[in-house]
Order: sequence, then C-alpha cells, then structure tokens
Amino acid sequence: MEKIFSLAEHFISINGEGQHAGELALFLRFTGCNLRCSWCDTMWANEKNAPHTEVTIPQLIGIARDAYDRGIRNVTLTGGEPLLQEGIGELISGLITTGFRVEAETNGAVPLEKFMVKDRPVFTMDYKLPSSGMEGHMIKENIPLLESDDTLKLVCGSEEDLLRAYEVITEEKPACRVYLSPVFGSIEPARIVEFMKEKGLGGVRLQLQLHKFIWDPQERGV
Repeated sequence: MEKIFSLAEHFISINGEGQHAGELALFLRFTGCNLRCSWCDTMWANEKNAPHTEVTIPQLIGIARDAYDRGIRNVTLTGGEPLLQEGIGELISGLITTGFRVEAETNGAVPLEKFMVKDRPVFTMDYKLPSSGMEGHMIKENIPLLESDDTLKLVCGSEEDLLRAYEVITEEKPACRVYLSPVFGSIEPARIVEFMKEKGLGGVRLQLQLHKFIWDPQERGV
C-alpha cells in the first residue's frame, strides 16, 4: 500500500539552525508530534489532523526535484515530529538518491536506532530540558548513536536548564556537535555565553535561530 504523508507546508528558505545554518534548504513540515513542549513555536502543526495535504513519496520527490532544479541541495524534514510519519525511512532514502543532503529535526523522544542505516539522514536532535516540561520523555540511548555530522541541541529557557544541559553534556559526552540555543525571549544569549565561559564549554556552540531575527518569529513558511 502506498504510504501517505501529512504535509503541513513546504517552502525554500535558509536553515535557521544546525550545522548548515544559513544555507538554503527545502523544508518539508509534517503534522503530528508526541510531545507538547511549553515553548514550542510550531504548536499549530503538532496535531495529526492539523491543516495538511496528503501526499505520496513520488509527489514529495517531485517537490524535491523542482527545488533541486533551482539549485537546492539540502532538505530539512521537520514538524511536528517528522520521524513519526509512516514510511519516512523510504522517503529519506529516495531524497538521498535524488542527490540531497537530508537533515531530520527530531525531538529526542523517537528511537533512532532503526534509522541508522546506509541511507540515513543527518540528525539535529533535541534533548528537552526542564522548562520544556518534556524531559521525562527523552531517550538517552539516542545520544551515543549521534555522529560527527549530527547535532545535539539543548534549548535553554532558564538557569535550571543551563545547569541540566551541563550535566547532560558532561555525563553523556556526545560525539556529535553540541549546541546551546536560547528559548526566544526567555533568556538572553549573553547569559548562555557567560555560562559557557563559567563551565569551560569550549567544544559547545551557541546557536541562535536565524529565521527569528530575519522575519517575524511567528511567521510561517520562512
């Protein structure tokens, strides 16, 4: 049976975060999420029945090929939680075969082991900290699976979050890139820099969501 995907929107913009921040990418946003973070900025897409278009893999590959013809070489799968889409592995493989670098933005509450195959995406994986209200759903076993091209993102909204982020980094010792990112409007980026200095986090990067500085933070399709 042909797989049907719930596509909330698709657009070309810059990657706002991750190791390829600032590069153009085709965004495929899918509906449905298994978490409800307090600071979520795409809550409108979290319900499975949120406004969407039902599409197949050939249709999605067609959208991607159009973007490829326009010079785009990155595809970012986002949501919601894109890894909840049935058949997402098949889509990833098809996009990679088409010639894309595929990045999956995932929330840390979906097991990654089954995606660790030859045609796998680059992962930007969250570890949800206390202010999100969702830390109890984190799958720590995902962290050792992340490699140098992947990113572990810790979104901080409070001093408690900063301290917990430090614990996670020092206890788990990720092999991937590690980024600290502020909850927009909740904590000053300068405070995160000071915390990094206090704790000697020389291998960690501060990440700001570029799209929220370029466009209205509530604007969609950017």
